[in-house]
Parts: sequence; C-alpha cells; structure tokens
Amino acid sequence: MIGLGLRLSLRGGGEAAARLALIVAGVAAGVMVLLTTLSLFNAFQTTTGRPCWECTTGAAPSGWALDATAAGALWSYREDYYAGRTIKRLDAAALGGQAPAIPGLARMPGPGQYAVSPALGRLLDTVPRERLADRFPGTRAATIGRAALSGPDDLVVVVGRTPQEVAAMPGARQVDSKEAVETAPFAALRNDDSDLYRIGFAVAAIGLFVPLLVLVNAATRLAAARREARFAAFRLAGATAGQVNVLAAVEAALGALLGALLGVALFQLVRPAVALIRVTGSRFFPDLVAPAPWQYAAVLAGVPVLAGCTALWSLRRVRISPLGAARKAAAPRPPRAWRVIPLLAGLALVAGPVFQGGAREPDPLLAAAALALVMAGLVLAGPWLTMLAARLAARVTRGAATLLAAQRLAAAPATAFRSVSGLVLAVFMGTAIAGIVPAVISGQQAVAGGTLSGVLRAPLAPYPGATGLAPQAGAELLAELRARPGVGVLPIYALPDTGRAGPVPGDGPPPPATAADCAGLARYPALGRCPAGAQAVTGYFERVVEADNPLSIDRLLPVAGPASRAVSTDGLGLAAVLVSMDDPGTLEELRTLLARYGAGPPMTFAEVAQARATVFTQAENIALAMVALTLLAGGCSLVVAVGGGLMERRQPFTLLRLAGTPARTLAAVVLLESALPLVLAAAVAACAGFGVAGPFVDRLAMKGASMAVPGPVYFATVGGGLAASLLVILMAVPLLRHLTAPDNARFE
Repeated sequence: MIGLGLRLSLRGGGEAAARLALIVAGVAAGVMVLLTTLSLFNAFQTTTGRPCWECTTGAAPSGWALDATAAGALWSYREDYYAGRTIKRLDAAALGGQAPAIPGLARMPGPGQYAVSPALGRLLDTVPRERLADRFPGTRAATIGRAALSGPDDLVVVVGRTPQEVAAMPGARQVDSKEAVETAPFAALRNDDSDLYRIGFAVAAIGLFVPLLVLVNAATRLAAARREARFAAFRLAGATAGQVNVLAAVEAALGALLGALLGVALFQLVRPAVALIRVTGSRFFPDLVAPAPWQYAAVLAGVPVLAGCTALWSLRRVRISPLGAARKAAAPRPPRAWRVIPLLAGLALVAGPVFQGGAREPDPLLAAAALALVMAGLVLAGPWLTMLAARLAARVTRGAATLLAAQRLAAAPATAFRSVSGLVLAVFMGTAIAGIVPAVISGQQAVAGGTLSGVLRAPLAPYPGATGLAPQAGAELLAELRARPGVGVLPIYALPDTGRAGPVPGDGPPPPATAADCAGLARYPALGRCPAGAQAVTGYFERVVEADNPLSIDRLLPVAGPASRAVSTDGLGLAAVLVSMDDPGTLEELRTLLARYGAGPPMTFAEVAQARATVFTQAENIALAMVALTLLAGGCSLVVAVGGGLMERRQPFTLLRLAGTPARTLAAVVLLESALPLVLAAAVAACAGFGVAGPFVDRLAMKGASMAVPGPVYFATVGGGLAASLLVILMAVPLLRHLTAPDNARFE
C-alpha cells in the first residue's frame, strides 16, 4: 500500500500534482521559518555560554601588599563608551611568569602595550587619536581572537600595566589561574538580560509553533472532500479501512518530506541574511547561526510524521463503507457566546487588579494570568466572532457573492478561522509591544525636562561603599576639567559611614551616600538647590549618576532642597562628576580625559536614554519580526486553504458557472470567504493588543507620557502582511477560472 500511495501521489494526474505542489510549498515555508528561529537561538546559546573573562572574580584590593613572588595577575575591568557603542576594557598586570590570559590571546600584553578586537582596531584607524586612542596608553601589540568576543562587532581592549598601576585602579582583582578565567558563566554574571532573551525565544517559538502547526494541518488536509471520494472508491474496490489510512498517511507524509527538504534548501539561501539579524544588539558570528545536525534530522523526521498523524486525525470523522458511501458524523454545533468570556476576563484583569493599589509595577502572577487569558480568549473567540460577522454581512448586503460566502462561513466558522488562527497571537503580542515601547521611549527622552540631556555623568566609585578617587587625584581631575573653556563641573563626593545621617526608622530608605558641591549644583537647577549658606549638601546623587533608567531619575528629582543636610567635603574622595559643555564636539575628548582617571562608562543622560531605548526598540523589532514570520506562515496557509478549497468545490462551482453565474461572482465568493476571517482576526488581535498596552503605559510611563501611535515598521509589517495575504487570495482567481471552465464539466 505504501508503493501504491507513492504512485498515486506522484502519478495521479494534474490535480494530484497541484495538490502535492501546494503541500510542498506550504511546508517548505514553515520549515524555513522554524530553522531560522532555531539557528538564532543556537547562536545566542553558544555566545552566552562562552568563557566569561569579563566577570572573573578574585581577591578584593583592600589590605593588599604586593609580593614579588606572587603568581597570577591583577585585573581591573570596566566599560567605556564611544559614539553610542560600549567598549569592554581590561587593564591587566602579570604577577609572575604564569600570568593567565583571556581566551583569544596567547599571552597578555605587557606594560606599554595593548591588544584590541578587530572591530575596535578598525575604529581606531578611522577616528582622531585624541578622541579614542589616547585612552589606551602604549602601542598596539596584538589582535584579540574571537574566543573572547560575543560577535564580530565587539569593541574590546586589553591594556598592559604594571602591578602598581593596576592595584591603584578601582575594582582591581587578583586572578590566580587560567581556570579562574573560565569558571564564571557569562549568562549568569555578565548578561543579566540573558533570561529575558531566553523567555523571548520561548515566546517566539510558541508564537511560531501555532501558525506552523496550522500550516502543516492545512496542507495535509488539502482537498479533504475530494480525497474522501477517492478513498470511497478504494473501499468499493475492496480496500480495508486500515489500507485507506495508510494511503492517506503516505500522501501527506510524502508532501511534507519534500516540503521539509525544500525548506532546508531555502534556509541555506537566506542564512547569510539571517546572520545579519541583531537579536541582542550586535551580530553573532555567521558560522554560529545554524541549526545543529540533530535539529535538521528532527525537522526532516518530525514534519512528515506530524503530517501523517494530521492526515489520520482528519479522517477520524469519516467512515467509508465497502459500498463507497462516505458517512460523516453529525455537523458540529455552532460556537457559543461563552467563547468570548476568557478574552473579556483577561482584558478586565489588565485594566484593574494587575496594578493593585495604584502600584506602578504590575503583579507578576496576575499579569501572566491576564495575558494567558487574553491569548486563549482570542483563539477561542475567533470562530464565534467569524460566525457573527458572517451573519451580519448576510443581513446588511444582498449581493449573491456575499450571501454565498456568508452562508458558508456561518455554517463552518471554525474551519474558516482555522487557516488564520496562527496569526492572532503574533499580531496581539506585536501590537501590545508596539503600543508600549514608543510611549516608554518618549517618556525617557527628556530627563528633567531636557535640561540634563547633554550632561555627561562619570562615576568614579566602581562599587557600593567605594570612596572614589583620592582627594589629590580628584582635585587634579577637577582642575583639568575646569581648565577647558565652556565646561561646567559638578563634583560629587563619597561620604564615609560616619558622615551620614543616623539610623533610619522603620523601613525608610538608607541615608544618602554622597554629597554635592553647592557652587556646582547651581548650574543644574533640576537637581535641586542648597540651603542658604551651605557649601555642600548630602543627597541621593549617586542614584542619579548610576541609574540606567531615566524614568527612575525623574522620580528622584530634586535630590537636594532646603531640608538637605550641609556637610564639609574636605578630605572626601571624588565619587563622580557631572560635566556640561557648550560645544558637543568636545564630548569624546572629555571622555578620553575621564578614562585616564578610571571613570566608566562616561555617558550623557541622553545616551543613557538612547541605550535603554535601543533595548526596547530591539525587543519591538524582534516582536515585529515574529509577526512578519507568522504572517508569512499565515499567507502560506491561505495559499493552501484557498487552493484546496477550489479543488474541493470544483464541481459545485462549475455547475454554478453552467447555470449562468459570472466568474467574477465566484471570485468574489472566494475572496470574501478568505478575507473576512483574516481581517477580522487581525483587527480583534490588534484591538486586544492596544487594550493591554493602555494600562501598562498609564502606570509605567512618566511625565505625562500616553499611548503613542506605533511606528511605521509596525504598520509596514502588519499592513504589508495583510496586503500580501489578500494578494495571494486574488492570485487564485485565474485558477478558479480554469477549474470551473464549462469545457471541464466532467466529473469522476
């Protein structure tokens, strides 16, 4: 029976060839999308699992006495910044002959030398020395290999120093052996967002699995009615029910296997473009962007098995008698109104209890439950809404095409909605993110009303409790900054424990750890003002300098006022500086100056906001990419569904043509039957997405930020996907004319 099934599929005439071609095309598109997702996840996993020299820990510098006989090395890691890009910098000094080296270097550079990554080397060759190269003392001696890098765009430098120089740097650590370099997992210690990215990949996988499953299901159930008629003929010829099931499974599995092979071949063609995708803000190494061999094998084996099982499942309602009569179970009951309850309940949770007591942070469990209810409700409510829309269309219009399409949709709304159900979740998630991200970004763009946007902040204390630069070094830095024309400086000093306020009653905030100079504070009115006669005041200035979220800065301001406590800054270490400049062109030169004193990374508040906006924008782009891929799979499902529907209804459509029905009327029927569920599903999902985004924006956005219109990428993705899907439906019109031509009015 397997040989017979293969022969019928490959030599069954033009209709069998067309059916097989549609199955192959639909499955190939789905497999290509699946392999793309797997390849990006593999590259992410490999990159985050590399040895983490950036997060290597060791002995703290307190109480050190340098010993000439000590082994290992001294390391001081920090980050720098240039033109919106982060530079990973490691200052290192050998303590003995067996000093450990980071991955990618055979040995560490000695004093007066430095090694750079290829991307940083190219950058150093193209920018003036005073803007970047002067930050790294010595000469370029080596190029860092890829074992130390996250991708080809990584900016990394290792600067060779003497032990005395590194020991005097903030945050210095002693590394005893090479093994210590490779023990700290990158994902756990350096990339705090790795779990978030993994969750994002999981959501993307789930979001893509649904439409791909729908696509495979639609492809393998192609022309179900015609297939059942053929199987009835086999039963009349003496075939058993088991043999009929084998024929169905072979037909579906063959098309799925050919489609999987074609999908693998197509992925190889698009793989160079996939390698350019920036999931985490930078590219992966191209050779890492590939599925594992076992994943190829799982796809090539699993897709045909899934297709065969789907074909057998589609025959569960068919009982073919030996006389050739196909008897089906009773028609399913029409969907009920209860299907919309989960959707409404989820939206109600988001609008109310998720933010209990007016809190700005959502309750995690309630938020997860609300989103689950909304997503499940969208899928459940789809058939019921499709039925209502079809009945409404039948009432308000009197055209023959509308009546025919509405009657078919109302009779089988679940079948009509099935081919587009996969895109509902993707459009919902994409719309929610596209509604939230622009509002949050707009709320971050103007810190303190924009008065701090161009101000450069430079932390000099690398960890909580550090005293910052020594008073003499701090005075030298302030003198160099003030000597530059058009530059204003606000010095921020680290308070010793004895200089802070007394114990905090109850659960109040801890006392301030810093104090600011009142003469400099007058240049920054957004931060507050000093009491009359005070030379310096305490305040939470360290939070303003260290915050990576401009929204949290706005919540803190002002940090000084008439009630602030006056202190003396004599003998205090310099913890940070805020630097304003009249000429933005001097920004990189100021960064170079601050880098010599160990500041890092010196960034303007606008750059802080932009860095965070970049993360949000990347998340939005990934979500919209998922929407685009899902719409692609949905479009393929429509191709299969429309083509299968035409072949399945070839006889009734041909009879309608013979009875005088114009071909354009039948084309309108096909268009309405496919377009109405598609547009309805996208509209309901988009409305639900905005319904979820609204409460989040109201509670999470600050300073009057409100729902913003999604950007052009969203409309291009969703609108373009829907337009392409409608175009696919229109392309079926020539096939309809050919199948229903009066000359072909002969039936088996």
